[in-house]
Amino acid sequence: MSGFWFLRAMSEDDRRIRVLVVDDHDVVQWGFRLLLERQPWVERCLAAHDSAEALRLAGEAKPQVALVDLFLGRQSGAELCDDLREASPDTKILLISGAGRISAAAARAAGASGFVSKDWGAPDVLRAIRMVGLGMDVFEPESEPPKAPLSEREREVVSLIAAGSTNREIAEQLFLSPHTIKEYTSGVYRKLGVRNRAEAVKRAQSLGLIG
Repeated sequence: MSGFWFLRAMSEDDRRIRVLVVDDHDVVQWGFRLLLERQPWVERCLAAHDSAEALRLAGEAKPQVALVDLFLGRQSGAELCDDLREASPDTKILLISGAGRISAAAARAAGASGFVSKDWGAPDVLRAIRMVGLGMDVFEPESEPPKAPLSEREREVVSLIAAGSTNREIAEQLFLSPHTIKEYTSGVYRKLGVRNRAEAVKRAQSLGLIG
Protein backbone atom coordinates (compact mmCIF):
# COMPACT_ATOMS: atom_id res chain seq x y z
CA MET A 1 0.00 0.00 0.00
CA SER A 2 1.71 3.18 -1.15
CA GLY A 3 2.19 6.44 0.69
CA PHE A 4 0.26 8.12 -2.15
CA TRP A 5 -2.78 5.95 -1.37
CA PHE A 6 -2.61 7.01 2.29
CA LEU A 7 -2.46 10.70 1.42
CA ARG A 8 -5.30 10.40 -1.10
CA ALA A 9 -7.47 8.49 1.36
CA MET A 10 -6.82 11.11 4.01
CA SER A 11 -7.58 14.01 1.69
CA GLU A 12 -10.83 12.42 0.50
CA ASP A 13 -12.09 11.47 3.98
CA ASP A 14 -13.82 14.46 5.56
CA ARG A 15 -14.60 12.84 8.90
CA ARG A 16 -13.75 15.05 11.86
CA ILE A 17 -12.33 13.34 14.92
CA ARG A 18 -11.99 14.01 18.62
CA VAL A 19 -8.48 13.72 20.01
CA LEU A 20 -7.43 13.23 23.63
CA VAL A 21 -3.87 14.27 24.51
CA VAL A 22 -2.50 12.56 27.63
CA ASP A 23 0.74 14.13 28.82
CA ASP A 24 1.85 15.34 32.25
CA HIS A 25 3.79 18.34 30.87
CA ASP A 26 1.74 21.54 30.52
CA VAL A 27 3.85 22.96 27.69
CA VAL A 28 3.57 19.75 25.64
CA GLN A 29 -0.18 19.64 26.23
CA TRP A 30 -0.59 23.26 25.24
CA GLY A 31 1.49 22.77 22.08
CA PHE A 32 -0.49 19.77 20.90
CA ARG A 33 -3.83 21.38 21.64
CA LEU A 34 -2.84 24.54 19.77
CA LEU A 35 -1.65 22.47 16.83
CA LEU A 36 -4.63 20.12 16.70
CA GLU A 37 -7.33 22.72 17.18
CA ARG A 38 -6.13 24.42 13.98
CA GLN A 39 -6.72 21.30 11.88
CA PRO A 40 -9.99 21.23 9.90
CA TRP A 41 -10.33 17.49 10.51
CA VAL A 42 -10.24 17.86 14.31
CA GLU A 43 -13.67 18.27 15.87
CA ARG A 44 -12.39 18.72 19.40
CA CYS A 45 -9.14 18.35 21.35
CA LEU A 46 -9.11 17.43 25.03
CA ALA A 47 -6.13 17.09 27.35
CA ALA A 48 -5.38 15.09 30.49
CA HIS A 49 -2.44 15.24 32.90
CA ASP A 50 -2.77 11.77 34.40
CA SER A 51 -4.47 8.42 33.99
CA ALA A 52 -7.47 9.27 36.17
CA GLU A 53 -8.24 12.40 34.19
CA ALA A 54 -7.64 10.55 30.91
CA LEU A 55 -10.09 7.79 31.82
CA ARG A 56 -12.75 10.29 32.86
CA LEU A 57 -12.44 12.30 29.64
CA ALA A 58 -12.32 9.16 27.49
CA GLY A 59 -15.51 7.89 29.08
CA GLU A 60 -17.28 11.23 28.60
CA ALA A 61 -16.04 12.36 25.16
CA LYS A 62 -15.35 8.99 23.47
CA PRO A 63 -12.42 10.33 21.40
CA GLN A 64 -11.47 8.53 18.21
CA VAL A 65 -7.76 8.92 19.05
CA ALA A 66 -5.82 9.19 22.31
CA LEU A 67 -2.27 10.52 21.94
CA VAL A 68 -0.59 9.08 25.05
CA ASP A 69 2.90 9.83 26.38
CA LEU A 70 4.88 6.63 26.88
CA PHE A 71 6.16 7.90 30.25
CA LEU A 72 3.25 9.28 32.26
CA GLY A 73 4.34 10.00 35.81
CA ARG A 74 4.65 6.72 37.71
CA GLN A 75 2.59 4.88 35.12
CA SER A 76 3.57 4.12 31.54
CA GLY A 77 1.32 4.93 28.64
CA ALA A 78 1.46 1.28 27.64
CA GLU A 79 -0.07 0.33 31.00
CA LEU A 80 -2.87 2.85 30.45
CA CYS A 81 -3.95 1.37 27.10
CA ASP A 82 -6.17 -1.39 28.48
CA ASP A 83 -7.98 0.96 30.87
CA LEU A 84 -8.53 3.54 28.13
CA ARG A 85 -9.99 0.97 25.75
CA GLU A 86 -12.27 -0.28 28.52
CA ALA A 87 -13.50 3.27 29.18
CA SER A 88 -13.94 3.94 25.44
CA PRO A 89 -13.72 0.75 23.34
CA ASP A 90 -13.62 2.57 19.98
CA THR A 91 -10.73 4.85 20.94
CA LYS A 92 -7.49 4.14 19.06
CA ILE A 93 -4.28 4.79 20.97
CA LEU A 94 -1.15 6.38 19.54
CA LEU A 95 1.84 6.28 21.91
CA ILE A 96 4.41 9.09 21.77
CA SER A 97 7.72 9.67 23.53
CA GLY A 98 10.68 12.01 23.52
CA ALA A 99 12.91 9.60 25.46
CA GLY A 100 12.96 5.90 24.83
CA ARG A 101 11.17 3.66 22.40
CA ILE A 102 8.76 0.75 22.48
CA SER A 103 8.83 -1.99 19.87
CA ALA A 104 5.90 -2.38 17.51
CA ALA A 105 5.25 -5.83 18.98
CA ALA A 106 5.12 -4.50 22.55
CA ALA A 107 2.95 -1.54 21.54
CA ARG A 108 0.49 -3.81 19.73
CA ALA A 109 0.43 -6.18 22.68
CA ALA A 110 -0.51 -3.25 24.92
CA GLY A 111 -3.35 -2.35 22.55
CA ALA A 112 -1.82 0.67 20.79
CA SER A 113 -2.29 1.36 17.09
CA GLY A 114 1.01 3.15 16.66
CA PHE A 115 4.05 4.87 18.09
CA VAL A 116 5.60 8.21 17.15
CA SER A 117 8.59 10.12 18.45
CA LYS A 118 8.50 13.71 19.70
CA ASP A 119 11.53 14.18 17.45
CA TRP A 120 9.22 13.91 14.43
CA GLY A 121 8.14 17.09 12.70
CA ALA A 122 4.67 18.47 13.42
CA PRO A 123 3.27 17.51 9.98
CA ASP A 124 4.38 13.89 10.48
CA VAL A 125 2.83 13.66 13.95
CA LEU A 126 -0.41 15.17 12.67
CA ARG A 127 -0.45 12.73 9.76
CA ALA A 128 0.05 9.83 12.19
CA ILE A 129 -2.81 11.01 14.41
CA ARG A 130 -5.15 11.26 11.44
CA MET A 131 -4.08 7.89 10.06
CA VAL A 132 -4.82 6.22 13.40
CA GLY A 133 -8.15 8.05 13.48
CA LEU A 134 -8.94 6.52 10.08
CA GLY A 135 -8.25 3.04 11.41
CA MET A 136 -4.65 2.57 10.25
CA ASP A 137 -1.59 1.49 12.23
CA VAL A 138 1.48 3.72 12.40
CA PHE A 139 4.80 2.02 13.16
CA GLU A 140 8.24 2.73 11.75
CA PRO A 141 9.83 -0.19 9.91
CA GLU A 142 12.12 -2.00 12.32
CA SER A 143 15.12 -2.78 10.15
CA GLU A 144 17.14 -2.89 13.36
CA PRO A 145 16.17 -3.40 16.99
CA PRO A 146 14.53 -0.29 18.48
CA LYS A 147 16.66 1.78 20.80
CA ALA A 148 15.83 1.00 24.39
CA PRO A 149 16.00 3.48 27.26
CA LEU A 150 18.18 1.00 29.20
CA SER A 151 21.65 -0.29 28.42
CA GLU A 152 22.24 -4.03 28.11
CA ARG A 153 23.79 -4.14 31.58
CA GLU A 154 20.85 -2.23 33.08
CA ARG A 155 18.45 -4.67 31.45
CA GLU A 156 20.42 -7.56 32.97
CA VAL A 157 20.10 -5.93 36.38
CA VAL A 158 16.34 -5.41 35.99
CA SER A 159 15.90 -9.01 34.82
CA LEU A 160 17.66 -10.26 37.94
CA ILE A 161 15.60 -7.93 40.11
CA ALA A 162 12.49 -9.41 38.49
CA ALA A 163 13.80 -12.87 39.41
CA GLY A 164 13.91 -11.79 43.06
CA SER A 165 17.67 -11.34 43.47
CA THR A 166 19.05 -8.86 45.99
CA ASN A 167 21.72 -6.33 45.03
CA ARG A 168 24.37 -8.51 46.66
CA GLU A 169 23.19 -11.59 44.77
CA ILE A 170 23.12 -9.63 41.50
CA ALA A 171 26.65 -8.41 42.17
CA GLU A 172 27.85 -11.99 42.66
CA GLN A 173 26.16 -13.21 39.48
CA LEU A 174 27.53 -10.36 37.34
CA PHE A 175 30.95 -10.31 39.06
CA LEU A 176 30.53 -6.68 40.08
CA SER A 177 30.57 -4.87 43.41
CA PRO A 178 27.32 -4.20 45.32
CA HIS A 179 28.09 -0.47 45.02
CA THR A 180 28.21 -0.76 41.22
CA ILE A 181 24.89 -2.61 41.19
CA LYS A 182 23.39 0.11 43.35
CA GLU A 183 24.53 2.69 40.79
CA TYR A 184 23.00 0.66 37.95
CA THR A 185 19.76 0.35 39.89
CA SER A 186 19.63 4.11 40.52
CA GLY A 187 20.19 4.69 36.81
CA VAL A 188 17.31 2.34 35.97
CA TYR A 189 14.98 4.18 38.35
CA ARG A 190 15.94 7.52 36.81
CA LYS A 191 15.53 6.41 33.19
CA LEU A 192 12.21 4.65 33.76
CA GLY A 193 10.84 7.35 36.07
CA VAL A 194 10.12 4.96 38.94
CA ARG A 195 10.83 4.92 42.68
CA ASN A 196 11.39 1.29 43.65
CA ARG A 197 12.24 -2.21 42.44
CA ALA A 198 8.63 -3.32 41.91
CA GLU A 199 7.81 -0.27 39.78
CA ALA A 200 11.03 -0.75 37.78
CA VAL A 201 10.16 -4.36 36.94
CA LYS A 202 6.57 -3.52 36.02
CA ARG A 203 7.55 -0.65 33.73
CA ALA A 204 10.40 -2.57 32.09
CA GLN A 205 7.98 -5.43 31.36
CA SER A 206 5.34 -3.08 29.93
CA LEU A 207 7.96 -1.57 27.59
CA GLY A 208 9.09 -4.99 26.43
CA LEU A 209 12.60 -4.49 27.88
CA ILE A 210 12.50 -7.73 29.84
CA GLY A 211 10.43 -10.90 29.61
